[in-house]
Amino acid sequence: MQEFIAFNEQRAEIYWWMSSLFARELTDADLHEYHGGEMYTFLSGLGMTEELKAPVDSFRAAIKKSHARSDEQLELAADFCGLFLSTPKSGALPYASMYVGTTGLLNDKPAQDMHELMASFDITQRKDFNEPADHLAIELDFMGNLIIMGNQQQTEEQREALMQSQLSFIDTMLLNWLPLFTEECQRRDQFGFYAAAANLLLAFCMLDKKFLAGE
Repeated sequence: MQEFIAFNEQRAEIYWWMSSLFARELTDADLHEYHGGEMYTFLSGLGMTEELKAPVDSFRAAIKKSHARSDEQLELAADFCGLFLSTPKSGALPYASMYVGTTGLLNDKPAQDMHELMASFDITQRKDFNEPADHLAIELDFMGNLIIMGNQQQTEEQREALMQSQLSFIDTMLLNWLPLFTEECQRRDQFGFYAAAANLLLAFCMLDKKFLAGE
């Protein structure tokens, strides 16, 4: 049981890490960690899984390439803004509504669905992150919280119910638009750092779905 709890904690940490990566620009302190030994060890561990080896290798190459930029922090911040804080015509906006909504506008039905889902699990959005509920960072943060909530259940039936909730969430709220978002990142991100990150996230979500489905 302790191994299962620890494994779930690792899953949650990955979702939270990816959430922070798509929530805001990386700082100099963040980049120092990205080029340090702990991140190298972390990514090496992820890359030991066959399904993640290629996307991990691509992301590690993007980190190395980023380190060679003349003003890395400012240039990555510009990439972030150009992709995620711009317009649908020029960027890859990180909102489900832009890919699976019906109006082509923010706060479409996916945002409303996400807001209702968060309320049903009594999981609140961070007050310092004032974005529609279907922002990728919010959805990934929610998934991390859902995993930890599953760890806190007292019975096998309760834990299994939370696992099924996680599977449903990945299937209907993440993987229904992440492939399209990843394609846009690859098309729009000329430098490639965030495109590689999105590709790694997609591969991890697909792998996590298999784990939750017992495949």
